[in-house]
Amino acid sequence: MKIVCLDKDTYASDLDLHRPSFDHDWVEYAQTSPDQILERLAGAQVCITNKVPMRAETLAKLPDLKMISVSATGYDVIDVPACREHGVVVSNVRGYAENTVPEHTFALILALRRGIVGYREDVINGEWQKSGQFCFHTHMIRDLANSTLGIIGEGVIGQGVARIARGFGMKIHFAAHKGVEGLGPLYTPFEQVLEESDIITMHCPLNAHTKDTLGAAEFAKMKRKPLIINTSRGGLVNEAALVDALESGQIAGAGFDVLTKEPPAADNPLLRLLGRPNFILTPHVAWASREAQTECWRQTIANIENFVSGDPSNTVT
Repeated sequence: MKIVCLDKDTYASDLDLHRPSFDHDWVEYAQTSPDQILERLAGAQVCITNKVPMRAETLAKLPDLKMISVSATGYDVIDVPACREHGVVVSNVRGYAENTVPEHTFALILALRRGIVGYREDVINGEWQKSGQFCFHTHMIRDLANSTLGIIGEGVIGQGVARIARGFGMKIHFAAHKGVEGLGPLYTPFEQVLEESDIITMHCPLNAHTKDTLGAAEFAKMKRKPLIINTSRGGLVNEAALVDALESGQIAGAGFDVLTKEPPAADNPLLRLLGRPNFILTPHVAWASREAQTECWRQTIANIENFVSGDPSNTVT
């Protein structure tokens, strides 16, 4: 069996990444562009991909491919209906990021809520030294206790964020799905979350229903000028609208770990915000604690072994 890993460099180079226990032909590439996919997967039965897209036109030209092991929870890069049509099993990994993403989310929240970025820059620029006092007040600092956190997405990650928030004494609203009513008492109406939250954080998958969940219309309804945090998927928040909201004061700040295109194109509007103390952009590393990478790879390989043994796991098709 030939197994091809298309983007191994999405993992840290010094991690010990084991391979399947059965006999196989292993081929790996640091990264793969869309025009290299067909050549590299020729004759392969199993493909490992994190972010390399597998679309219908590609799948139609890979008759030997039987299984795609997605080395991530999100599988929006995979054309699942086309895989189903061609008899290709798709498996993803689950629950591996239940600690790392919530922790990164709160790293962003705390840094922004307490003005850490701005104060660090002030010290570097000598402002403390010039102040003549033991402290100075150039950036707003707010407690998390008694503030309201709106969580969009109620899965493992959203629940993990809620657990940390409770430790800080925050009030938690799990947002009902946008445009959907009757989800029950555990959910707060979407519009109410927009109006009452001091911080809104995104933890839902990207699909046709969730794209641009937050845009200009939603920012206009945010009465408390919240922080906006996105450690889930680029595209959940309209990037141009976010820039307008931040520059106009509709929101207090933003912390993002994901973009619609990664790495960012030169014309990405969020790059205009990089010099602001109330904006933080990290390079899609919320998932990447050592522990999480190790577990993600373990599941990636386990899914392949289970498929070969005739008992596919974590299937999405």
